[in-house]
Amino acid sequence: MNLLLRSILAVSALLAMVMTPGFAQTKLRFQSAFPQSSLIFENGKFFSERVKAMTGGKLQIEIMPAGAIVAPFEALDAVHKGVVDGAHSAAGYWLGKHRAAGLFGSTPGGPFGMDFIDYAGWLHDGGGLELYRELYQKELKRNVVPFPLTATGYQVLGWFKTPIKNWDDLKGRKCRQTSFTAEVFGRAGMKPVNMPAGEIVPAGERGVIECAEFSGPAEDMKIGFQAVWKNFYMPSMHEPATIVELLVNGDVWNKLSPEYREIIQSAATEATFRAQMIVNKLNANAIEELKTKHGVSIQRTPPDILTNILKAWDEIAQEESAKNPFFKKVYDSQRAYASKVVPARRAVQAPYAVGADHYWPEKK
Repeated sequence: MNLLLRSILAVSALLAMVMTPGFAQTKLRFQSAFPQSSLIFENGKFFSERVKAMTGGKLQIEIMPAGAIVAPFEALDAVHKGVVDGAHSAAGYWLGKHRAAGLFGSTPGGPFGMDFIDYAGWLHDGGGLELYRELYQKELKRNVVPFPLTATGYQVLGWFKTPIKNWDDLKGRKCRQTSFTAEVFGRAGMKPVNMPAGEIVPAGERGVIECAEFSGPAEDMKIGFQAVWKNFYMPSMHEPATIVELLVNGDVWNKLSPEYREIIQSAATEATFRAQMIVNKLNANAIEELKTKHGVSIQRTPPDILTNILKAWDEIAQEESAKNPFFKKVYDSQRAYASKVVPARRAVQAPYAVGADHYWPEKK
């Protein structure tokens, strides 16, 4: 609540300033790494609309869909070089550039049991944003400024051509995965294939892959997964606290007025929380439609898959920490924050299942 309150107060103080005639109109071009059909793209548009509204139209950010100027996996370098002013992307896409990138926004296990609220807390109040910027600006030598933008909610296990029984049953399956998730499932013997969101359904239709994961019921249905696969498994622990990112070219950022910079940050925070707030209802509607309209078999993920995801990730993270100092720096920071927040929340809050089971017991 402190973060949201600060954002509201900052915007209230700034609106009167930017609405005055002295502010010239500025237009920026950002490219999304996500297809126009996705909820993530829609949230990027919401962010741009909020910026426009809060500046009285004086600052306008055009959000272009994936591939409009560069390929989705080229967005970081395009922002760095000034090909575009900014991008709406995912840090996990840059794992090949630096292994620590996979710790920002899409880490298996939360990390350390953290959910979206905890992870956002680490970013804003636990030193995470400073490490985020250190990753790009010092480790990768990229002229970009990163911010969290768009929470996607708990990721589900994914879509499969044929049913699965357990962790060992994932062996040999050719499945779309990205970032550290690909390595986690690789330890089960899966054959991961890395590709951006817009290419998943076409790849499935051509038989290039036989299974895939992207986000959750509403997002996946909007992209069209149900047209290819009918076996849908949830939940999962491979990305339980995902928040993707906003990247702004450093020179563009520095030229913006302090007022505009504050509004961009506040709008990104608002859009991030809004995405999380609306996804639960959207998922509920999508689950019903997938079952009744599209004939999708929605099944519970086998329990041993959930525990083995965490075990595999712990092994990968320990191996990486031993050889990568900056990875260890970020990983240790997350561990320190989670060691206080996660046990405290568990002590203060009743388990979600207590109320859910009382009012809405699961149907056998």
